[in-house]
Amino acid sequence: MTRRTGYFVAALAMFAPALAAQAPSATQAGQVVVPDNPAGRALTSWLDAFNSGDAAKLNAYYQRYEPAKSADDVMGFRDATGGFELLSVEKSQPLHVEFLVKEKKGDTRAFGAFDVSPGESGAVKHFTLVAIAPGASVADFKIDGAERTRVIDGAIAKLTESYVFPETAKKMGDSVRARLKRGEYDAVTNGATFAGMLTEDFQDVSRDKHLRVNFSPARLPDGPAAPPPDAVARNRRRMEQMNCGFVKVEQLPGNVGYLKFNMFADPEVCGPTATAAMNFIANSDALIIDLRDNGGGAPKMVAFVCSYLFSQRTHLNDLWTRRTNSTEEFWTSPDVPGKKLPDDKPVFVLTSRRTFSGAEEFTYNLKNLKRATIVGETTGGGAHPVSGQRIDEHFIIGVPFARAINPITKTNWEGTGIEPDVKVPAAEALSTAQKLAAERLTPRTPPTPDGRAP
Repeated sequence: MTRRTGYFVAALAMFAPALAAQAPSATQAGQVVVPDNPAGRALTSWLDAFNSGDAAKLNAYYQRYEPAKSADDVMGFRDATGGFELLSVEKSQPLHVEFLVKEKKGDTRAFGAFDVSPGESGAVKHFTLVAIAPGASVADFKIDGAERTRVIDGAIAKLTESYVFPETAKKMGDSVRARLKRGEYDAVTNGATFAGMLTEDFQDVSRDKHLRVNFSPARLPDGPAAPPPDAVARNRRRMEQMNCGFVKVEQLPGNVGYLKFNMFADPEVCGPTATAAMNFIANSDALIIDLRDNGGGAPKMVAFVCSYLFSQRTHLNDLWTRRTNSTEEFWTSPDVPGKKLPDDKPVFVLTSRRTFSGAEEFTYNLKNLKRATIVGETTGGGAHPVSGQRIDEHFIIGVPFARAINPITKTNWEGTGIEPDVKVPAAEALSTAQKLAAERLTPRTPPTPDGRAP
């Protein structure tokens, strides 16, 4: 696989249910029969809540089973797919179910699996949902014991070689090998669930949210060759169709600029889009940058956008790579296409617990350089850039190979996230920032000679 030096957010859609379990309704002719057992009820509950598109129903679902998650995590995905039609139940056990669905807004099919806990709650331990490429089938998800062992050995080798903390890599390897020896993976016969379990087990030791094992039912290319031109062209078209993650740019009352974007895409492709957005708000008296749904991306785009907020060349961040013991510095550029926002114009950055990785670096940079006021929730806590490394034909592991070092704090936000300057629920962050901006921009009348307010 081509090495990815940007901040990495897993592309696989993995969501876990949390609505009160209920018995499936009576099936009608032509409908798929869902088993009336804990795993089957979890599947039915998830489909009901997800397909409803009702945030309140989804939140009730998450609150019951996984309080750490909310409808905010999936509503974008729900809107993109339009919900799912259940095509088949492929495997059913009391605590495990595998199934096939198709998105309602398109032809994409996906393979899913639930594993639930024994007992009254039936809480979901693992939920996997993976798109099936054209020409692939459910049979392509099957794995056996030999492949499980080979994938574990390969993943541990990659971690031992490159993981940013070698001692932690050893602990992760020892833990997963012990689980293998105890037979904890023996019943897993599909690659998607196995990848999810390994991810969880490695993260249980490392607490590193960037570290992920992913499964592809289609054969992965033999790296590290560069992607073919047609793949590069497809990626460019996809970025253009997504407007490079830029969602909204506008002028709010009081000449306050507002910019919302949900990824830091490659500036070689998306630099012009970022430039257009930054130039639109260049004459604002204050700027609000909304990163509440931004999961990160390329460090070079972080530096590119930051360059519009500093008049002078400014040191933002360093990345230290373990294998080479080398450090790459990231600075703003003194020259950018178009116009910069003057240094005296206040900036507010909106955050949520979904703000992650490169979006956190952007936030951390501006906070420590005292260029912005951070408003919202504590961020996700992922500071390690990742390299996607091929294990075999179907498994890849994202290995955090470097760590960010801020030139001011000499540390980063890994595992802790970034505390906002003004802590409010994410839903209230924009209105709060608007009030703060209005206060900053309102001229203050000087007191009278006797010291009293006029």
